[in-house]
Amino acid sequence: MNNSPQISVVINTYNAERHLEAVLRSVKDFDEILVCDMQSTDRTVDIARQHGCRIVTFEKKHYTIVEPARQFAIDQARYPWVLVLDADELVSPALKDYLYAYIRRPHCAAGLAIPRKNYFMGRFLHAAYPDYILRFFRKDVTQWPAIIHASPIVKGEVLRLPRHRKELAFEHLANDSVATLCRKTNIYSDNEIEKRRHKHYGLTALVGRPLFRFFRSYILKGGFRDGTPGLIHALWEAIYQFAIVSKCIEARRHLSHREESAGREK
Repeated sequence: MNNSPQISVVINTYNAERHLEAVLRSVKDFDEILVCDMQSTDRTVDIARQHGCRIVTFEKKHYTIVEPARQFAIDQARYPWVLVLDADELVSPALKDYLYAYIRRPHCAAGLAIPRKNYFMGRFLHAAYPDYILRFFRKDVTQWPAIIHASPIVKGEVLRLPRHRKELAFEHLANDSVATLCRKTNIYSDNEIEKRRHKHYGLTALVGRPLFRFFRSYILKGGFRDGTPGLIHALWEAIYQFAIVSKCIEARRHLSHREESAGREK
């Protein structure tokens, strides 16, 4: 019997064949690789089988986001520690070694937030680093809300890996195009409306939030060091905030009009 701590790698997929081969090679030395697939129509499942992954299926239904499948996938993991990956993120040998050494420590924290290196137009983005994401945790004390861009809720101490240890960071292969950013902006901002339904945004937020996001990305986080890609990325941060606030204002106006119409009909 193996008494040393063991780790399950959990990967949620939907039509993820583009980077999956490289991702699976990067985690081949973990104790388990569990692929939770949302009924892919490409070669995703075949690739996972070729790499000896354990595969479970989550019915896609109407979902356009992966979050509803996160908790289901985590629940299927065999081992007490879980590392959650997207199908376009690589794990370095240094990170693997660090995680196994970490869970052998007495009284280690229940979760670790791991930095991620992001790219745009083929260039590493200073403004998008360290981009901490909580993806490593004890299974028994963790719940993952079914909300877009939600972080797992870990009952216990959560630590961050040192940002200067870039060899421990996830390597994000997405390298989104401008066209992809356009699509994501519309989808993600739609999903933000429900989360912010109690917000009463006005002109100040409509102008202020985009301006602050641009300033934070381009100046405070060093996007100016990334040339034209850094400028475009900072502007897109502003556009995303503008889209969220605009849609929230529009949704609240529609709600007010419905309530007024209902009042007149009584």
